[in-house]
Amino acid sequence: MDQRESPTFPWMPIVLLTGVFYLNFTSRILLAPLLPVIEQDLGLGHGEAGSLFLHIACGYGAGLAASGFVSSRLTHRLTILMSILMAGGAFVVISQLDSLGAMRIGLVVIGLFAALYIPSGIATITELARQEHWGRALAIHELGPNLGFITVPWLAEGLLQFYTWRGTLAVLGAALIFMGVLYLFAGKGGRQRGTPPNGRSIRHILLSPAYWVMASFFVVSIGSTVGLYTMIPLFLVNEMGMERTLANTLIGFSRIFGIVVLFLSGFITDRFGPKRAMAIFLLTTGILTVLFGAFRNPVGTPVLMFLQAASGACLFPVGFTIISLVFPAPMRGVAVSLVMVIGFLLGGGVVPAALGHWAEAFSFSSGFALLGVSFLAMLPFCLRVGNRLEV
Repeated sequence: MDQRESPTFPWMPIVLLTGVFYLNFTSRILLAPLLPVIEQDLGLGHGEAGSLFLHIACGYGAGLAASGFVSSRLTHRLTILMSILMAGGAFVVISQLDSLGAMRIGLVVIGLFAALYIPSGIATITELARQEHWGRALAIHELGPNLGFITVPWLAEGLLQFYTWRGTLAVLGAALIFMGVLYLFAGKGGRQRGTPPNGRSIRHILLSPAYWVMASFFVVSIGSTVGLYTMIPLFLVNEMGMERTLANTLIGFSRIFGIVVLFLSGFITDRFGPKRAMAIFLLTTGILTVLFGAFRNPVGTPVLMFLQAASGACLFPVGFTIISLVFPAPMRGVAVSLVMVIGFLLGGGVVPAALGHWAEAFSFSSGFALLGVSFLAMLPFCLRVGNRLEV
């Protein structure tokens, strides 16, 4: 059913999309808890290990740029289906590769197909839910990546008891393919076609102050969550001296509080407005990221990791809500794509690679603190332009 057929909240279709998003997101971060094993097996340094995420980000950026063309030919539903099935197949292939160079190419391919989901997923959700329910619907959808943050470290540790890290990647590929088949038979919505990017629409979006606000905002959102998360296992194991199993267990638990806060963020956004919520969440995330890097001790580090994870979880629902409000439906998929290209390339690709190289020269903790300072430096820009978000 969609919003034109019933005024009720479409729980089941959105829950299914949340499950698709969970595996889509898992495909982009599963390497993180495996990095200590991968580093040892392949003889990589921190910088090289962090650069693996840059390859995923490069593919992701290319996929986002192409997503409008794909969804305009296939509809959003078929684009989602192709995204999850092809990403699953790519993981099965990459698990069999022995060459590091071939593995890097495989990661680009995974990022390419994974990227096709998010613009079509957001467009499908805003089609299924009424506008007054967008904040709640998008907050539920964000359970996908947040459950990924929680369960992926535990999933990795559990699978490593029975498989190598390569076998673990193959299991994820099989799960993606299974979810694709489930969505084929049970998925709803997404019957509309996307709008392919063209010079006029791209120019219209790029000239909008809203675009640059949201691009900057999503650099912070992705950098403070995905970018930071991917390097935390190496930080805890190599810099804090934790056992890998304990580190991954702690990382998973640290994301649980974010689920509670995520539900609250949707209602806060609906109640107080997205602009004010954006400012509050951005300020909190920046401060907690600085503190996470600045105060390193056995008690303070886990506590700050819990708090920082919770604040970062609040950023995405309000960000997608603003994009959905300021860009009309025909342009929404293109706007999401253009915003996420910059956000994921910088926040999900450059940030992990930079943190890895910085840690080799200095330390992870100082890199985290510097990252938090850069987030806070974006706050005045977002506040100033956010007061006049218009297209």
